[in-house]
Amino acid sequence: MSIALALHVLAVTVWVGGMFFAYMVLRPVAASQLQPPQRLPLWQSVFSRFFPWVWVAIVLTLASGYWMLFGPYGGMKNAPIFIHLMHALGLVMMAIFLHVFFAPYKRLTRYVQQSNWQEAGKALNQIRFLVGLNMLIGLITIVIGAAGKYWL
Repeated sequence: MSIALALHVLAVTVWVGGMFFAYMVLRPVAASQLQPPQRLPLWQSVFSRFFPWVWVAIVLTLASGYWMLFGPYGGMKNAPIFIHLMHALGLVMMAIFLHVFFAPYKRLTRYVQQSNWQEAGKALNQIRFLVGLNMLIGLITIVIGAAGKYWL
């Protein structure tokens, strides 16, 4: 259980912490100091380095979460409600990431390669909204994981 929990927390920290940094720190600085021809390739490069870590985080989160769920908890029927909430919100986060990765991120990459700053900006705005949403869901999920057994 301790190994699964440590992997779970580390994976979630990398994913949600990365989104927090990108959204709350890097985004406002990049927007205030860089024009689209510099800002959009920067974001494409940032995502190209961060998204492989998100894939690893997703695999580790799922594997460690199911390890705990079907090990110590003995399956879904025995798990407390806060575990079900974390599970559901985690799956929503993963679905949002999959959409970001396979739709607006692919468009952003293509438009940056073409120097089509207007369309690249539209793709980045979609990513910005979805990362902000995912970050919020992630922070709520962390609170549920940390304190849910005391509240629910």
